[in-house]
Amino acid sequence: MFCLHKRRRKIRTKDSISLPIPNNHTPELPPENDAPLCSTCSSLDLHAILHDGVPKEHAIPIGHLTDILNKSDQCGLCNLIAIVIRRAWNLDKLPDIDISDITCALYAMECGYPNIPDYISPVLRDICHRLHIQTFDRPRDVTAAMVAAQSNLLLDIQLLGEDASKVGRTKELHGRRVGQNVDIALLKRWIHICEHEHGKLCETVWWRGTGDILPKSMRVVDVTRMAVVRAPPSCRFVALSYLWGGTGEEYWTTRANIKQRRAQGGLDVSVLPSTILDTIQLVRQLGEQYLWIDALCIVQDDPKDKAVQIGVMELIYGTSAFTIFAAGGTSAHDPLPGIRPGTRDPKQQITKIQGLHLAVPLILPREAIASSAWDTRGWTYQELMLSRRRIFLTPHHVHFECGEDIWSEDVIAERINLPWASHPLKYGGAGGFTSVRAPPEWNNSTYMGHYMSIIGKYTQRRLTMESDIVNAVTALINAMAKGFKLAGGSPGQAFRFGMPIVDLELALVWQPTPSTSCVRRATGDRNMTLWPSWSWAAWRGAVQYSEVNLFVDAQNGGVSPWITQSLVEQWHMVDDDGRLVPQDVRRTGRMARSVEEANSSPYVIPKGDIDAQTLITENAPLQPGTLVFITRSAHFNVTTADDVVGADPKANYATYSILYDVPRPSTLVGRVILPRSTHSPTSCEFIVLSRTDETKGLYDEDTLGKQYLGCMLYVMAVQKMQDGKRMERVGVGVIFEHAWPNSTGEQKVVLLG
Repeated sequence: MFCLHKRRRKIRTKDSISLPIPNNHTPELPPENDAPLCSTCSSLDLHAILHDGVPKEHAIPIGHLTDILNKSDQCGLCNLIAIVIRRAWNLDKLPDIDISDITCALYAMECGYPNIPDYISPVLRDICHRLHIQTFDRPRDVTAAMVAAQSNLLLDIQLLGEDASKVGRTKELHGRRVGQNVDIALLKRWIHICEHEHGKLCETVWWRGTGDILPKSMRVVDVTRMAVVRAPPSCRFVALSYLWGGTGEEYWTTRANIKQRRAQGGLDVSVLPSTILDTIQLVRQLGEQYLWIDALCIVQDDPKDKAVQIGVMELIYGTSAFTIFAAGGTSAHDPLPGIRPGTRDPKQQITKIQGLHLAVPLILPREAIASSAWDTRGWTYQELMLSRRRIFLTPHHVHFECGEDIWSEDVIAERINLPWASHPLKYGGAGGFTSVRAPPEWNNSTYMGHYMSIIGKYTQRRLTMESDIVNAVTALINAMAKGFKLAGGSPGQAFRFGMPIVDLELALVWQPTPSTSCVRRATGDRNMTLWPSWSWAAWRGAVQYSEVNLFVDAQNGGVSPWITQSLVEQWHMVDDDGRLVPQDVRRTGRMARSVEEANSSPYVIPKGDIDAQTLITENAPLQPGTLVFITRSAHFNVTTADDVVGADPKANYATYSILYDVPRPSTLVGRVILPRSTHSPTSCEFIVLSRTDETKGLYDEDTLGKQYLGCMLYVMAVQKMQDGKRMERVGVGVIFEHAWPNSTGEQKVVLLG
């Protein structure tokens, strides 16, 4: 039961508070003296503050930050405050930050409440207070660094649950001591709560169909028999997400050792790296029998077996009872933190002040993950996004995430009777595709927002084998195709080369991030065939989907582009057999503020049919993946733009101004992002893709006229490939449509490889 507390006036003096006698006895720790306090901190009554709370508007001044840092070796509370700010602000790595004028204050506010309306029981909502440090200013560089690290922007100190009764509180939402070894009983409790109380929300994943079953060829490690076996029907198993850290031939399952590994005891532990050995130990301690590990359960030198397993990866991670994430090392040879003695040191800072044990909260789960090498690798992204339940082991702590909640070792956040509407960790996890809800049948186009976000995050990660670029995200793509019923739920028809076919027009306008290398990526086949240039998978490095504002502000491109009209009548693609196949691409009708505006558009969509037989005969053999379509082409001059906000002059890509000499010489008619190696000025060929929206600074409005909805054309800068027949993407930009008719544009059939 929640403890009921009467509302009191805010009290800050030591002598005026009467505390209730604790009902529960907490085992005493070895005697420990109170830490000394400075005169400022000794005047605070922490019992009263933590019981009653202090509103932010009544925060108690505690002095200049520089003074607090200077007193940190003499005052216990100043030391905790200094630790919080030094860590959160990364002061040791930002020695030149000016903090001389920053003053601080303390307040205490509720740090969570159960899922009940305030008007029903405001008392029940007031469970736990945390000390918060208010700083009257925060340097811009500090804020940028905190956001990049996904740190908690709140600076707080928590009371340990063992002392909660001393301030008239129950243990819920207070801090918890974290030892050097993982508390297995606590992990079991988290799993039990989720499996028995969260229901369908965590038991099923919304993209799986009723007929989706794991292939009979799937293998698992039997941790009791130490053998690699066929997964029994309806097998309950655990999955592992970890880093290989290079190749692992010495412990892989191969065609040469698979027969031996099927036998009891056939999995030789002497060749297994530490991450895998520790995971096997953890799975046994949790009372589970079967474990899926890619290096052991996929025959690594059997291309057919790999293809089958990669094709069902969304089922493997979506079906596993939970996934263990080894986010504490840089390779499979690193230990799983906290499973064996001496493999982690949480460095939890706890100080006894006025008889209360106060602790600096360990970093948020999302920050612990963001700072790991695991978070930089390509394959691990889909493993995170598709797992129903997740146990993360980091050097800082262990935490658990599911569709309903998130728990960590250092906060007592497990639900008691009533679910939490909010608590200190509630939104501090890694998130995932599992949290996305199934779309209504009448609106399956919402997937593109998720797709663009996924690709932006995924391409920031690294791959040992660059040719894995599509394989390592196939599971997410498969889940998306099934869940949103794209192409009838068939992933092979819904996506090609990582790109969604139904919304190909929108998918084509991806942009490289400024630091991305301008290097093409090969597919990994014997001929080292290049991926089609129109796909983001064809280029090494990170990409992004941004609004047209990106062409004038390199650091504020918005979240997603927008198509206001389709300008290509029919798209075709060359399939693996060399045939030209029409593609089912969604068409967008003209968006305008009025009929007159829509009818006044000068750009004319080219018409005509493509003679597939003639095209193939004249250009044989056509490379699979070549896009074929009719559009208009024109040449424009380009020159480096010098007015783009936030542009990095040393970046690999830059924004160029598109210029035309009508009606005046060098009139600005658009913008395009190109490799910085592009000569300036030079002439580029552009082809029209679609119509989009506008923003200030894209063209010369004084010369060409005012903006209107859909006045910009999405265009692609292209150049001829070595075969002299196909074109390849160089960059994507926008051109004001009234500039297009004056450019002697011609209609042509484009072969985009």
